[in-house]
Amino acid sequence: MKTLSIADLFKDFARNECEGSSELYKQLSLQIAEDEKILQLCRHTRESQPVPNLLFGAVHYLLLQGNHHELGTFYPSITTSPDLTQNPFPFFQSFCKENREAIITLLETKRVQTNEVRRCAYLYPVFCTIHQQTKKPLSLIEIGTSAGLQLLLDKYSYSYGDHEIYGDPSSLVQLHSKVRRGTLSPEVMKSSPPVEKRIGVDLHVSDLTKEEDVQWLKALIWPEHEERRRNFETAVRQFRTSPPTMMEGDGVALLPSVAEDIPHNSTLCIYHTHVANQMPDNVKEDLLQKVDEIGQGRDVFHIYNNIHDRMLHVDSYVQGSFKTERVGETDGHGRWFDWELQN
Repeated sequence: MKTLSIADLFKDFARNECEGSSELYKQLSLQIAEDEKILQLCRHTRESQPVPNLLFGAVHYLLLQGNHHELGTFYPSITTSPDLTQNPFPFFQSFCKENREAIITLLETKRVQTNEVRRCAYLYPVFCTIHQQTKKPLSLIEIGTSAGLQLLLDKYSYSYGDHEIYGDPSSLVQLHSKVRRGTLSPEVMKSSPPVEKRIGVDLHVSDLTKEEDVQWLKALIWPEHEERRRNFETAVRQFRTSPPTMMEGDGVALLPSVAEDIPHNSTLCIYHTHVANQMPDNVKEDLLQKVDEIGQGRDVFHIYNNIHDRMLHVDSYVQGSFKTERVGETDGHGRWFDWELQN
Protein backbone atom coordinates (compact mmCIF):
# COMPACT_ATOMS: atom_id res chain seq x y z
CA MET A 1 0.00 0.00 0.00
CA LYS A 2 1.56 3.30 -1.08
CA THR A 3 1.82 6.02 1.52
CA LEU A 4 0.33 8.49 -0.98
CA SER A 5 -2.86 6.44 -1.17
CA ILE A 6 -2.93 6.19 2.62
CA ALA A 7 -2.65 9.97 2.85
CA ASP A 8 -5.66 10.28 0.55
CA LEU A 9 -7.57 7.86 2.76
CA PHE A 10 -7.06 10.13 5.76
CA LYS A 11 -8.06 13.24 3.80
CA ASP A 12 -11.23 11.51 2.61
CA PHE A 13 -11.89 10.24 6.12
CA ALA A 14 -11.65 13.77 7.52
CA ARG A 15 -13.95 15.19 4.87
CA ASN A 16 -16.54 12.42 4.48
CA GLU A 17 -16.65 10.72 7.87
CA CYS A 18 -15.45 13.11 10.57
CA GLU A 19 -17.11 16.34 9.47
CA GLY A 20 -19.81 17.15 12.01
CA SER A 21 -19.13 13.94 13.93
CA SER A 22 -15.60 14.05 15.40
CA GLU A 23 -13.59 17.25 15.44
CA LEU A 24 -10.69 15.42 17.12
CA TYR A 25 -10.39 12.76 14.41
CA LYS A 26 -10.89 15.39 11.70
CA GLN A 27 -7.96 17.47 13.02
CA LEU A 28 -5.74 14.43 13.43
CA SER A 29 -6.62 12.95 10.02
CA LEU A 30 -5.71 16.08 8.09
CA GLN A 31 -2.33 16.29 9.82
CA ILE A 32 -1.62 12.54 9.63
CA ALA A 33 -2.04 12.88 5.85
CA GLU A 34 1.07 15.11 5.86
CA ASP A 35 3.17 13.03 8.27
CA GLU A 36 5.39 10.47 6.57
CA LYS A 37 6.31 8.56 9.75
CA ILE A 38 2.71 7.87 10.76
CA LEU A 39 1.80 7.03 7.16
CA GLN A 40 4.63 4.48 7.17
CA LEU A 41 3.31 3.09 10.45
CA CYS A 42 -0.08 2.60 8.80
CA ARG A 43 1.48 0.28 6.22
CA HIS A 44 1.25 -2.46 8.86
CA THR A 45 -2.54 -2.45 8.43
CA ARG A 46 -3.91 -5.50 6.64
CA GLU A 47 -4.99 -4.82 3.06
CA SER A 48 -8.71 -5.38 3.66
CA GLN A 49 -9.02 -3.07 6.65
CA PRO A 50 -10.01 0.65 6.70
CA VAL A 51 -6.75 2.32 7.68
CA PRO A 52 -7.95 5.44 9.57
CA ASN A 53 -10.47 3.51 11.66
CA LEU A 54 -7.90 0.89 12.59
CA LEU A 55 -5.15 3.37 13.52
CA PHE A 56 -7.50 5.48 15.63
CA GLY A 57 -8.94 2.33 17.18
CA ALA A 58 -5.47 1.08 18.12
CA VAL A 59 -4.47 4.37 19.76
CA HIS A 60 -7.82 4.68 21.55
CA TYR A 61 -7.55 1.07 22.77
CA LEU A 62 -4.15 1.71 24.37
CA LEU A 63 -5.42 4.89 26.03
CA LEU A 64 -8.47 3.06 27.40
CA GLN A 65 -6.16 0.37 28.79
CA GLY A 66 -4.64 2.96 31.10
CA ASN A 67 -1.73 4.31 29.07
CA HIS A 68 -1.15 7.60 30.88
CA HIS A 69 -0.06 9.92 28.10
CA GLU A 70 -0.88 13.59 27.57
CA LEU A 71 -2.74 12.61 24.40
CA GLY A 72 -5.56 11.35 26.63
CA THR A 73 -6.31 14.92 27.69
CA PHE A 74 -7.85 15.50 24.23
CA TYR A 75 -10.19 12.48 24.37
CA PRO A 76 -13.70 13.01 25.87
CA SER A 77 -13.79 9.24 26.46
CA ILE A 78 -10.75 9.54 28.75
CA THR A 79 -11.37 12.83 30.55
CA THR A 80 -14.48 14.82 31.44
CA SER A 81 -12.71 18.08 30.52
CA PRO A 82 -10.92 17.55 27.20
CA ASP A 83 -8.39 20.11 26.00
CA LEU A 84 -10.03 22.12 23.21
CA THR A 85 -7.36 24.80 22.90
CA GLN A 86 -4.12 23.09 21.88
CA ASN A 87 -3.36 21.22 18.68
CA PRO A 88 -3.61 17.50 19.58
CA PHE A 89 -1.37 16.32 16.75
CA PRO A 90 2.07 16.76 18.38
CA PHE A 91 0.82 14.65 21.28
CA PHE A 92 -0.53 12.06 18.81
CA GLN A 93 2.88 11.94 17.11
CA SER A 94 4.58 11.45 20.47
CA PHE A 95 2.17 8.69 21.47
CA CYS A 96 2.67 6.80 18.20
CA LYS A 97 6.46 7.05 18.56
CA GLU A 98 6.46 5.84 22.18
CA ASN A 99 3.97 3.02 21.53
CA ARG A 100 5.02 2.05 18.02
CA GLU A 101 5.41 -1.69 18.63
CA ALA A 102 2.11 -2.01 20.51
CA ILE A 103 0.33 -0.12 17.73
CA ILE A 104 1.91 -2.33 15.05
CA THR A 105 0.72 -5.45 16.87
CA LEU A 106 -2.84 -4.11 16.94
CA LEU A 107 -2.73 -3.04 13.27
CA GLU A 108 -1.55 -6.51 12.27
CA THR A 109 -3.99 -8.51 14.42
CA LYS A 110 -7.19 -6.50 14.94
CA ARG A 111 -10.13 -5.82 12.65
CA VAL A 112 -12.61 -3.00 12.32
CA GLN A 113 -15.85 -4.67 13.39
CA THR A 114 -18.13 -2.13 14.93
CA ASN A 115 -21.46 -3.04 16.49
CA GLU A 116 -23.61 0.03 16.04
CA VAL A 117 -26.52 -0.89 18.29
CA ARG A 118 -28.58 2.15 17.29
CA ARG A 119 -29.02 0.73 13.79
CA CYS A 120 -31.65 -1.42 15.47
CA ALA A 121 -33.74 1.75 15.69
CA TYR A 122 -34.48 1.53 11.96
CA LEU A 123 -34.51 -2.28 11.82
CA TYR A 124 -37.11 -2.52 14.59
CA PRO A 125 -40.01 -0.94 12.62
CA VAL A 126 -39.05 -3.06 9.59
CA PHE A 127 -39.37 -6.28 11.60
CA CYS A 128 -42.59 -5.06 13.23
CA THR A 129 -44.03 -4.45 9.75
CA ILE A 130 -42.96 -7.93 8.60
CA HIS A 131 -44.57 -9.53 11.65
CA GLN A 132 -47.80 -7.62 11.07
CA GLN A 133 -47.85 -8.89 7.50
CA THR A 134 -47.06 -12.56 8.21
CA LYS A 135 -48.61 -13.02 11.68
CA LYS A 136 -45.82 -15.47 12.53
CA PRO A 137 -42.89 -15.31 14.95
CA LEU A 138 -39.64 -14.23 13.30
CA SER A 139 -36.44 -16.22 12.88
CA LEU A 140 -33.38 -14.05 12.35
CA ILE A 141 -30.18 -14.75 10.43
CA GLU A 142 -27.68 -11.88 10.47
CA ILE A 143 -24.76 -12.00 8.04
CA GLY A 144 -21.67 -10.14 9.24
CA THR A 145 -22.98 -10.10 12.79
CA SER A 146 -19.67 -9.19 14.49
CA ALA A 147 -20.67 -9.48 18.17
CA GLY A 148 -24.37 -10.16 17.56
CA LEU A 149 -25.89 -7.14 19.29
CA GLN A 150 -28.34 -6.47 16.44
CA LEU A 151 -29.79 -9.96 16.89
CA LEU A 152 -31.40 -8.76 20.13
CA LEU A 153 -33.39 -5.89 18.62
CA ASP A 154 -36.66 -7.19 20.11
CA LYS A 155 -35.17 -6.87 23.60
CA TYR A 156 -34.43 -3.13 23.38
CA SER A 157 -36.64 -0.08 23.88
CA TYR A 158 -36.99 2.67 21.28
CA SER A 159 -38.08 6.28 21.08
CA TYR A 160 -38.43 8.45 17.99
CA GLY A 161 -39.13 11.88 19.42
CA ASP A 162 -42.89 11.41 19.82
CA HIS A 163 -42.81 10.80 23.60
CA GLU A 164 -43.78 7.15 23.06
CA ILE A 165 -41.68 4.15 24.10
CA TYR A 166 -41.70 1.14 21.78
CA GLY A 167 -40.31 -2.36 22.16
CA ASP A 168 -39.40 -3.54 25.66
CA PRO A 169 -39.88 -0.60 28.07
CA SER A 170 -37.99 -2.44 30.83
CA SER A 171 -34.89 -3.00 28.68
CA LEU A 172 -31.41 -1.97 29.80
CA VAL A 173 -30.92 -0.63 26.28
CA GLN A 174 -32.82 2.54 25.40
CA LEU A 175 -32.24 3.69 21.83
CA HIS A 176 -33.18 7.13 20.51
CA SER A 177 -33.47 8.01 16.83
CA LYS A 178 -35.62 10.18 14.59
CA VAL A 179 -37.46 9.76 11.32
CA ARG A 180 -36.12 12.32 8.88
CA ARG A 181 -38.76 11.69 6.21
CA GLY A 182 -41.93 9.64 6.39
CA THR A 183 -44.25 8.49 9.18
CA LEU A 184 -44.05 5.36 11.33
CA SER A 185 -47.13 3.47 12.49
CA PRO A 186 -47.21 3.53 16.32
CA GLU A 187 -49.75 0.70 16.50
CA VAL A 188 -47.55 -1.64 14.48
CA MET A 189 -44.51 -0.93 16.67
CA LYS A 190 -46.06 -0.83 20.14
CA SER A 191 -44.83 -4.27 21.19
CA SER A 192 -41.82 -6.25 20.00
CA PRO A 193 -42.43 -9.01 17.46
CA PRO A 194 -41.89 -12.53 18.85
CA VAL A 195 -38.59 -14.12 17.83
CA GLU A 196 -38.39 -17.89 17.45
CA LYS A 197 -34.70 -18.22 16.60
CA ARG A 198 -31.70 -15.93 16.14
CA ILE A 199 -28.40 -16.85 14.49
CA GLY A 200 -25.43 -14.60 13.73
CA VAL A 201 -22.70 -15.54 11.24
CA ASP A 202 -19.38 -13.74 10.79
CA LEU A 203 -15.94 -14.59 9.44
CA HIS A 204 -14.54 -13.34 12.74
CA VAL A 205 -17.01 -13.33 15.61
CA SER A 206 -16.30 -10.89 18.44
CA ASP A 207 -16.69 -12.75 21.73
CA LEU A 208 -18.46 -10.56 24.27
CA THR A 209 -17.57 -12.96 27.07
CA LYS A 210 -13.93 -11.87 26.56
CA GLU A 211 -13.06 -8.49 28.02
CA GLU A 212 -10.35 -7.90 25.39
CA ASP A 213 -12.93 -8.14 22.59
CA VAL A 214 -15.31 -5.85 24.46
CA GLN A 215 -12.59 -3.26 25.02
CA TRP A 216 -11.52 -3.38 21.38
CA LEU A 217 -15.08 -2.78 20.15
CA LYS A 218 -15.38 0.08 22.63
CA ALA A 219 -12.13 1.57 21.29
CA LEU A 220 -13.63 1.67 17.80
CA ILE A 221 -16.33 4.04 19.07
CA TRP A 222 -15.18 7.60 18.47
CA PRO A 223 -14.13 9.60 21.56
CA GLU A 224 -16.93 12.19 21.35
CA HIS A 225 -19.71 9.62 20.92
CA GLU A 226 -20.82 9.15 24.52
CA GLU A 227 -24.32 7.93 23.60
CA ARG A 228 -22.91 5.27 21.28
CA ARG A 229 -20.56 4.13 24.03
CA ARG A 230 -23.41 3.96 26.55
CA ASN A 231 -25.61 2.04 24.10
CA PHE A 232 -22.81 -0.44 23.49
CA GLU A 233 -22.11 -1.02 27.18
CA THR A 234 -25.77 -1.64 28.06
CA ALA A 235 -26.23 -3.87 25.00
CA VAL A 236 -23.25 -6.01 26.10
CA ARG A 237 -24.92 -6.46 29.49
CA GLN A 238 -28.16 -7.45 27.75
CA PHE A 239 -26.29 -9.85 25.46
CA ARG A 240 -24.69 -11.64 28.38
CA THR A 241 -28.11 -12.37 29.92
CA SER A 242 -29.47 -13.97 26.73
CA PRO A 243 -26.74 -14.67 24.15
CA PRO A 244 -27.91 -15.71 20.66
CA THR A 245 -26.39 -18.50 18.57
CA MET A 246 -23.15 -17.34 16.96
CA MET A 247 -21.36 -19.09 14.09
CA GLU A 248 -17.93 -18.33 12.66
CA GLY A 249 -17.63 -18.69 8.91
CA ASP A 250 -18.63 -17.25 5.53
CA GLY A 251 -22.22 -16.07 5.98
CA VAL A 252 -23.03 -16.22 2.27
CA ALA A 253 -21.63 -19.73 1.81
CA LEU A 254 -23.29 -21.01 4.98
CA LEU A 255 -26.66 -19.36 4.37
CA PRO A 256 -28.50 -22.31 2.74
CA SER A 257 -27.52 -24.77 5.48
CA VAL A 258 -28.32 -22.29 8.27
CA ALA A 259 -31.69 -21.50 6.68
CA GLU A 260 -32.55 -25.22 6.51
CA ASP A 261 -32.67 -25.34 10.31
CA ILE A 262 -35.19 -22.49 10.60
CA PRO A 263 -38.67 -23.77 11.53
CA HIS A 264 -41.29 -23.27 8.80
CA ASN A 265 -43.84 -22.01 11.31
CA SER A 266 -41.74 -18.85 11.63
CA THR A 267 -40.91 -16.06 9.18
CA LEU A 268 -37.29 -16.22 8.03
CA CYS A 269 -35.57 -12.81 8.01
CA ILE A 270 -32.06 -12.58 6.55
CA TYR A 271 -30.40 -9.23 7.15
CA HIS A 272 -27.16 -7.28 7.15
CA THR A 273 -26.31 -3.58 7.48
CA HIS A 274 -23.10 -1.95 6.24
CA VAL A 275 -21.66 -5.35 5.35
CA ALA A 276 -22.32 -5.77 1.62
CA ASN A 277 -20.05 -2.81 0.82
CA GLN A 278 -17.16 -5.13 1.76
CA MET A 279 -18.35 -7.86 -0.64
CA PRO A 280 -17.06 -8.22 -4.21
CA ASP A 281 -19.79 -7.99 -6.86
CA ASN A 282 -19.75 -11.75 -7.49
CA VAL A 283 -20.37 -12.42 -3.78
CA LYS A 284 -23.28 -9.96 -3.76
CA GLU A 285 -24.76 -11.78 -6.76
CA ASP A 286 -24.22 -15.13 -5.04
CA LEU A 287 -26.01 -13.86 -1.93
CA LEU A 288 -29.02 -12.63 -3.91
CA GLN A 289 -29.14 -15.94 -5.79
CA LYS A 290 -29.09 -17.95 -2.56
CA VAL A 291 -31.89 -15.84 -1.07
CA ASP A 292 -33.88 -16.37 -4.27
CA GLU A 293 -33.38 -20.14 -4.04
CA ILE A 294 -34.49 -20.15 -0.40
CA GLY A 295 -37.53 -18.08 -1.43
CA GLN A 296 -38.64 -20.78 -3.86
CA GLY A 297 -39.19 -23.16 -0.95
CA ARG A 298 -40.45 -20.90 1.83
CA ASP A 299 -41.38 -17.33 2.71
CA VAL A 300 -38.31 -15.20 3.34
CA PHE A 301 -37.50 -11.51 3.82
CA HIS A 302 -34.10 -10.02 2.99
CA ILE A 303 -33.27 -6.69 4.67
CA TYR A 304 -30.07 -5.00 3.47
CA ASN A 305 -28.19 -1.95 2.26
CA ASN A 306 -25.08 -1.39 0.12
CA ILE A 307 -25.83 -4.00 -2.53
CA HIS A 308 -27.35 -1.79 -5.24
CA ASP A 309 -27.02 1.52 -3.41
CA ARG A 310 -26.70 2.88 0.13
CA MET A 311 -30.47 2.76 0.76
CA LEU A 312 -32.10 0.21 3.08
CA HIS A 313 -34.20 -2.30 1.11
CA VAL A 314 -36.58 -5.16 1.88
CA ASP A 315 -36.92 -7.99 -0.65
CA SER A 316 -39.61 -10.56 0.09
CA TYR A 317 -40.66 -13.94 -1.23
CA VAL A 318 -44.17 -14.75 -0.03
CA GLN A 319 -45.79 -17.88 -1.46
CA GLY A 320 -43.22 -17.77 -4.23
CA SER A 321 -44.03 -14.20 -5.25
CA PHE A 322 -41.13 -11.72 -5.25
CA LYS A 323 -41.46 -8.11 -4.13
CA THR A 324 -38.86 -5.43 -3.47
CA GLU A 325 -39.42 -2.27 -1.42
CA ARG A 326 -37.21 0.60 -0.37
CA VAL A 327 -37.14 1.75 3.25
CA GLY A 328 -34.94 4.75 2.50
CA GLU A 329 -31.66 6.32 3.51
CA THR A 330 -30.24 5.61 6.97
CA ASP A 331 -27.57 7.32 9.03
CA GLY A 332 -24.58 5.02 9.55
CA HIS A 333 -24.86 5.40 13.32
CA GLY A 334 -28.66 5.12 13.36
CA ARG A 335 -29.21 8.72 14.48
CA TRP A 336 -31.92 9.17 11.82
CA PHE A 337 -33.53 7.32 8.93
CA ASP A 338 -36.12 7.77 6.19
CA TRP A 339 -39.30 5.67 6.15
CA GLU A 340 -40.82 4.96 2.74
CA LEU A 341 -42.52 1.64 3.53
CA GLN A 342 -46.30 1.52 3.39
CA ASN A 343 -47.63 0.74 6.88
